[in-house]
Amino acid sequence: MSRIGKQPVKMQDDVKVSVTGNTVSLEGPKGKMTQVIHPDIRIEFDQQERQIVVKRSFEEKYHKALHGLTRALIANMVLGVTKGFSKKLEIVGLGYSAKVQGKELVLSLGYSHPVHLAIPQGIKVEVTNPTNPARLTISGSDKQLVGQFSAEIRGKKPPEPYKGMGIKYDNEVIRRKAGKAFSSGSA
Repeated sequence: MSRIGKQPVKMQDDVKVSVTGNTVSLEGPKGKMTQVIHPDIRIEFDQQERQIVVKRSFEEKYHKALHGLTRALIANMVLGVTKGFSKKLEIVGLGYSAKVQGKELVLSLGYSHPVHLAIPQGIKVEVTNPTNPARLTISGSDKQLVGQFSAEIRGKKPPEPYKGMGIKYDNEVIRRKAGKAFSSGSA
């Protein structure tokens, strides 16, 4: 059996659970999430124990993988609707900046034009320091959406290894390279 899949997902008292067919819906203080589950995977909600148990109907390798995946997705949903997820980004570079204008994130990254990114619904972007190094916090209840939007922002100007300029995660370490060494010797 899947080591992750066989563990039940514990629910807090402030989370409302609804399991109908292949759909699991959770509602908590941070929002509401819905996940459609593969038809070969069964979801059982134990009301008295306040936990969800994931079961599979076949013992094939594919179904074992689905078993663990489904349990992990449901556990992430529970964390998302109770605590939420966040990623922090740093924008390092002279003249680089970030600001939120309405439902859009505007980045100045040294290009001839500012970069405009539409903020997805369910995501909250905070700019704690607008200039060098600019700091962003992306938060929301959907772990995949938070990670995807953070990756899209980072993809606009990944950090380069010589001066370390670009967009990086706050805990990311950039391996720096030495530049060209000029020698003053005679030929």
